[in-house]
Amino acid sequence: MDAITTAAPPHSLRERMLQDMTMRGFGAHTQKDYIRHVRSFAAFLGRPPDTATMEDLRRYQVDQHERAVGPATINGGVSALRFLFGITLKRPEMALGLVVVRCMPKLRVVLSVEETARLLEAAPGIKYKAALSVAYGAGLRVSEVAHLKVDDIDSTRMMIRVEQGKGRKDRNAMLSPHLLDLLRQWWREGKRRGVMLPHGWLFPGRNGTDPISARQLHRVVQEAAERAEIHKRVSPHTLRHSFATHLLEQGVDIRVIQVLLGHVNINTTGIYTQVSSKTMRAVASPLDQIVAVMEGRAPPG
Repeated sequence: MDAITTAAPPHSLRERMLQDMTMRGFGAHTQKDYIRHVRSFAAFLGRPPDTATMEDLRRYQVDQHERAVGPATINGGVSALRFLFGITLKRPEMALGLVVVRCMPKLRVVLSVEETARLLEAAPGIKYKAALSVAYGAGLRVSEVAHLKVDDIDSTRMMIRVEQGKGRKDRNAMLSPHLLDLLRQWWREGKRRGVMLPHGWLFPGRNGTDPISARQLHRVVQEAAERAEIHKRVSPHTLRHSFATHLLEQGVDIRVIQVLLGHVNINTTGIYTQVSSKTMRAVASPLDQIVAVMEGRAPPG
C-alpha cells in the first residue's frame, strides 16, 4: 500500500512564533533566544511543544532545577514558553504554573581609570581603539557600537545617535572632543584603506558591507586586556560599566547617567552605587570612630 502523505501546514509553529514576535517588535536577539528555549523544551518533551500539557511544563521546570540550570536560563525559558502558549498557541492557561526564579544581582566588574587607559592603549590598531573608546567614552552597549553608521556621528551637536538600541529605542549619547578626534583619525585611515563607504558602517566588518560583529569586539577586548596585563574578567560591557561608575565618582547626578545609558528605570542605574569606590570611601567606618574615641580624639557617642 502506498504511504499516505499529508501536505505540510502553510506555516510551521516556528514560523508562526517568529511572525508573532516580529509583529510585536521583538529584536532579532530576543527572537533567537525564544526559539532556542522552545527548542530545548521540545527536546525534553520528545514531541512537538504544541502537544504539551501543564504537567509537561511542570516536569520540565523540575528537571531544570535538578540539573542546576541557572536562574537566567530558567527565566528566559519561562518568558519564551509564556509567549508560545499565550500568544502563538492561544492557550494562556498553560503557562499559569511556570515559576520564575529570583535572580540575585551580581557585582559588576569595573576597571579603574588607569586600567581603562591601559586597555584602550593596548587595542590593536586605530579601528579597534576607536570602537572600544566609543564603548567607554559614550557608554554604549557592544551591539550599539557595532551598528553605528558614519552619519550617526553628529559633530555639530557633539552627540552620537543610537538607533534601535535595547528595547528598539533611539537615543542620543555623548560625544567628547577627544572621542571625535579619534573617530576622525579612524575615518581618514578607513578611507585610505577603502573600507569606509559613504553613509556606511562606522566600524565595517571584513567584507565592508556588514558591520563588525559583537563577537569580534569581545575577542579584541580580551586580547587587549591580556596585553595590558589586566587580570579582571573583562568584556566590552565592562567598558560601559566603567563609564557609568567613573561618572558617578566624578559627582555626576545618577539621573543624568540614567539618560546617558538609556535606562528606563532608575533602579537599573542604581546598581552602580554598589561599585563606586568614591561612594564607599565617603562612609566612615565605625572602627575609625572607635579608634578616635580610644585615642581621645572624639567624644564617646
